[in-house]
Amino acid sequence: MRSALWLLALFGIAVAVALVAGNNQAVVTLFWPPHRIDISFNLLVLLLAGLFMLLYVALRAFTAVFSLPAEARRWRAQQKERAMYAAFMDALSHLMAGRFIRAAKLAQNAITQEKSLSQLARTSGDVSSYNAARATQLRLLAHLLAAESAQSLQNKALREEHLQQALETSSHRIAQETREGVQLRAARWALDDRDPAGALELLGQLPQGAARRTLALRIRLRATRQAKQTAQALDTARLLAKHRAFSPGAAQSIVRGLALELLGAAHDPAQLQTAWQSLDAAERAMPELVIHAASRLMALHGDADLARSWLLQVWEPVMQPRSEISDNLRVKLIQVLEQGLDSIDASWLARIEAAQQLRPRDANLQYLAGMACLKRQLWGKAQQLLSQAAMALQDAGLHRNAWRALALLAEQRDDAEGAARAYKRAAEV
Repeated sequence: MRSALWLLALFGIAVAVALVAGNNQAVVTLFWPPHRIDISFNLLVLLLAGLFMLLYVALRAFTAVFSLPAEARRWRAQQKERAMYAAFMDALSHLMAGRFIRAAKLAQNAITQEKSLSQLARTSGDVSSYNAARATQLRLLAHLLAAESAQSLQNKALREEHLQQALETSSHRIAQETREGVQLRAARWALDDRDPAGALELLGQLPQGAARRTLALRIRLRATRQAKQTAQALDTARLLAKHRAFSPGAAQSIVRGLALELLGAAHDPAQLQTAWQSLDAAERAMPELVIHAASRLMALHGDADLARSWLLQVWEPVMQPRSEISDNLRVKLIQVLEQGLDSIDASWLARIEAAQQLRPRDANLQYLAGMACLKRQLWGKAQQLLSQAAMALQDAGLHRNAWRALALLAEQRDDAEGAARAYKRAAEV
């Protein structure tokens, strides 16, 4: 359609020129003493148009001749830029394929090409086609590729050389984002070298926003765990769980493990109470943490009443008939309570008796109730409960203690033969 319109326009122009110039009888006279030149007006118009076209073509040719050096420089810069990007892409491909030596060489080639290109732009003064920010970003990435290849080859000297060159690059906004990626990668290299202090130092140099990214928090979690900084690792794990970096089950498992490490690292009751108070309310409600904290407090010869106050919040869930708490955790709870039976009060005795009556076939509860009766010198009831428990206990420690307690009860009755049998069964466990 556009071609047809142009054709109609040309026909219209031709008709208009024919109508105007066909009957034009005007004559133009040029005086150049002693000469006189008479030409038609139509010829004068054609001569002027031809002169204009000749001047235009001459001017374009003149401009083209004098722009040849600039065009040559631009062409050389274009070739260098193409070679630079080709070397960078080849280096990335070889790195992904595991050809680290070739990747390092090509990355170094890309850096050399970029330096040559920037030098050419500065000397020629033609910076219109030279994007300094993108060139800086590519140089950073090329240094990163070379450092990554050196890390894979265990060449730490070459890795540190490229890393320092990358970190010393200009802090342009685009390059700054790439610089943050280089710092995160360097932190991971430090972790691979078992240098958590160096990794934490690199993470500390990041801006506040970058330091709270999921990747940075993951690296910080690994670094703090390697450095045995359990409190900081626990805080980081909470942030990762808040950002949903892990599945809910995995996040709970990680937080629980770190909390257990924090409680286990306490060396006196005061430190243990401080560590316990530093936990969140949800963490202090986890049965595993509650029982471990109480067990640790009893092992450190702390206040038994405080340990039982911690255990009170998990006693009912653990002792429910359909509770999902593992048998090992129940056994540990029984052992913690057994350590404090000397100072146990009437309310706890009532709880133990109620739980044993609610689950009369639970050997662990029979054992705990029997040991409580033994501490209260209720010999007959203790004998009955411990005898029933000794036949069904699965935990070796509780089984052995039950037979030893029965041996003591037999000695209390002056039953030497029964005590010997009980001691023998305890030794066989």
